[in-house]
Amino acid sequence: MKIAIGNDHRGYELKLNLVEYLKSLGHEVIDMGFHDKSASDHPVAAFKVADAVAKKECDRGVLICGSGVGMVVAANKVKGIVAFNPTSIDQAKMSREHNDANVIVFGSNFISPELARAILKVWLKTKADGDERFIRRRKIISDYEKSRE
Repeated sequence: MKIAIGNDHRGYELKLNLVEYLKSLGHEVIDMGFHDKSASDHPVAAFKVADAVAKKECDRGVLICGSGVGMVVAANKVKGIVAFNPTSIDQAKMSREHNDANVIVFGSNFISPELARAILKVWLKTKADGDERFIRRRKIISDYEKSRE
């Protein structure tokens, strides 16, 4: 899988950890984040990653900032993106099964590298559920998004 990854200054160290992990799982990683701990603006990285996923240049996106909230807000402004900020493996699994989430966002101040890796592993291997109710709900959201153009 081709994974876009981005970060701000607070997400820099966790990004380095997750890049190594993703590569060890055999994924191609495209780093679209900042490359040190200098103050940076999280929306810049969020838009780069979200655009790459929305345009199908990358299969999924990973974003990391201090809380995870700013990146989720920014990424979800990009048409076709379903970004979320998990704190558990079950949330990651359900985000894919129910919502077909294509961008995962970690708050480096609130999650350990070990838990982030475990969540990421499950999220990457989980497929969207083809049950009619989940398809219907995803369609309601995408139809609304299209109506706002």
